[in-house]
Amino acid sequence: MTLQGWLLIAAFVAVLLALTKPMGLWLHALYEGHRTPLHSVLGPVERGFYRLSGIDPDEDQSWRRYAVHMLVFNAALLALTYLVLRAQGLLPLNPLGYGAVSEPLAFNTAVSFTTNTNWQSYGGESTMSNLSQMLGLTIHNFLSAATGIALAFAFFRGFARRSATGIGNFWADMTRVTLYLLLPICVVYALFLIASGVPQTLAGSVDVSTLEGIRQTLALGPVASQEAIKMLGTNGGGFFNANSAHPFENPNALTNLVQMLSIFVIGFGLTWTFGKAVGNTRQGWAILAAMLTIFLVGTAVTYSQEAAGNPILHSLGAAGGNMEGKDVRFGVVGSALFSVVTTAASCGAVNAMHDSFTALGGLIPLFNIQLGEVVIGGVGAGIYGFLLFAILAVFVAGLMVGRTPEYVGKKIEGREVKLAVLAIAVLPLMILGFTAIASVTEAGLAGPLNKGPHGFSEILYAFTSAVGNNGSAFAGLSANTPFYNGLLGVAMWVGRFFIIIPMLAVAGSLAAKKHTPATAGSFPTTGPLWTGLLIGIVLIVGGLTFLPGLALGPIADHFAMIRGQLF
Repeated sequence: MTLQGWLLIAAFVAVLLALTKPMGLWLHALYEGHRTPLHSVLGPVERGFYRLSGIDPDEDQSWRRYAVHMLVFNAALLALTYLVLRAQGLLPLNPLGYGAVSEPLAFNTAVSFTTNTNWQSYGGESTMSNLSQMLGLTIHNFLSAATGIALAFAFFRGFARRSATGIGNFWADMTRVTLYLLLPICVVYALFLIASGVPQTLAGSVDVSTLEGIRQTLALGPVASQEAIKMLGTNGGGFFNANSAHPFENPNALTNLVQMLSIFVIGFGLTWTFGKAVGNTRQGWAILAAMLTIFLVGTAVTYSQEAAGNPILHSLGAAGGNMEGKDVRFGVVGSALFSVVTTAASCGAVNAMHDSFTALGGLIPLFNIQLGEVVIGGVGAGIYGFLLFAILAVFVAGLMVGRTPEYVGKKIEGREVKLAVLAIAVLPLMILGFTAIASVTEAGLAGPLNKGPHGFSEILYAFTSAVGNNGSAFAGLSANTPFYNGLLGVAMWVGRFFIIIPMLAVAGSLAAKKHTPATAGSFPTTGPLWTGLLIGIVLIVGGLTFLPGLALGPIADHFAMIRGQLF
């Protein structure tokens, strides 16, 4: 570890904290439906969309109606993407002449991008046409991200409203988030990437001559536009198979830093928006403090382990940190920080191969996802996932002080606690269940590249990533098979929507309740005690649930490394 490395981490956090309130203010304006400076230009586009589609943006939808519209919309997008991929060989903008994507892979990819997971069982530059990348995948990057933010807005209204029957309008939320937030930022972001050397063209490839005089064909395409929303929307799906380790996606240290900042900035802003929505911004800062504490501890562990390197290689005379699977442009600290950021935010983009990390260095990205998108989390999904844990934490606090739990002025009763537990239980049930199936079946065991605990970690990571809607991988698993494409596709769908439905039910239940003023007997939910309780609940639930699996995988791998055992 170096002082320069710690300064990079400190600067990264400082910039994000400085951006939290400005982003939160902008998000709050969209949450309330207020006018922004962009309305003078884009307002007619928004109104025109409502007229063409017959939508009344002022209609207040119940949680059931909000959920139905959201599900139908996402199911339609899934079907569209599946058809585009299957018909790829017949469609235009296919300069390299790629044929139809196979049925299992098309299903897996369609589910993956619909659910904001962006798991990729394929190499983008060798499988997808430009049209598939743009129409089938990039559009999902916008709309799945907008869906997550819209759902967060709906959950905020559950806490903020009093004796209400509705939680907002799904179509209005989606339109405003896409039109006034994601699109404008991504236009500027894409121009920055183009200026930094990221391609943006409809050409399929270019032939170049290397320094050795060898002719080489380099894949090209509309990369910058996909890269911008891939990061900002915490999607993670790369245009190229190497993802953000590819110089055409992530050319230098500056773009690496900007990409990490863009992964976190909306998640940070949404915590402030929540506090503003419920009338007390300290509530948002308390949530952010809990999220940031878990993130910083994870970053410290991963950076220290990767900087320490592999003792087996040290014994062979290869001193220094662990640079296996990393790009020299980013080094140990740039790769370690990126890995924690992308898994803390359910983004899934990678600039290094997590499969090549040390055992404990790779454990942190895995554990981040297993915590359920609560360490900052995906756009929208992170904050509503954390608020489900907050409901559980305030229930525990209520038991300790001997009174009905209250949170931001709403009594938390049996219905809300049961629904929150149901949503939280989805991840461990699906992750451990699917991992168990793959670990004892012939088709599942054919996937891992490595033997022993590291091979088990590859399987565990795959289903953790799928159910947690992250999309990153340990990179050693051969997942482009009917078994893994099908099972991972189901895991991604369940991991996304089986959490959303109980969450919306909680929002509807809370919105119907009256406001309960805080009293001297109320448990405070803004100070260090509350932040510590939140962290404890998140870690205890995550730790107790996944500790056996982690012990069989990365922890066993760590002890094997110490003993010098190879598989």
